[in-house]
Amino acid sequence: MTDLYRHNGGAPAVLPERAYDADNNAFTPPYVDDDLAMLGFVLAPPKPDDTDAQTAEWDAENEAWIMVDRPPPPSEPMPTAADIDAERDRRIEAGFTFAGKAFQARPADRENILGAASLAHMAMTLQNKKPGDLRWHGGEDDFVWIAADNSLVPMDAPTVMAFGQVAANHKSAHTFAARALKDLDEIPADFADDRHWPDA
Repeated sequence: MTDLYRHNGGAPAVLPERAYDADNNAFTPPYVDDDLAMLGFVLAPPKPDDTDAQTAEWDAENEAWIMVDRPPPPSEPMPTAADIDAERDRRIEAGFTFAGKAFQARPADRENILGAASLAHMAMTLQNKKPGDLRWHGGEDDFVWIAADNSLVPMDAPTVMAFGQVAANHKSAHTFAARALKDLDEIPADFADDRHWPDA
């Protein structure tokens, strides 16, 4: 440990790179004891080691080291309902899995899925479209939906109906999970952990 010195009764500090006597003569290390005394430097008591809970500070009034409690670390801000809403929306928009494929579920995606499911419902009830009919929508090409990996997934009307139901359940499950978190007396700090949310 580096020795600390008090200069003319001041607080302990390391010796300077240059010191001056009363006649403004400069002295530089290595200092000898006689020079230190003449320059007004006195060896200070050793500084105690800091601990996790306390740090050593010089008490000028009593001319001694004292141990002072460290301030507590700043606390993390408490999560809010808005934080939960943001996590809910992020998870909903991250998408869901249907028939082994991942599909996007951003607001526009959900709107499109709902529209397709409504058309599929009408095709089945009003036009008696059957399973396996991939042109139930009245177009000249098979009905397909683009998965998150950009692959084209063919879907007949019953499949689109089921697809829409899974999309709706995906949003609903996350909405109720968010509600349950906000209803707690205290929102847990790990509210974004997967354990609080349904599987995608």
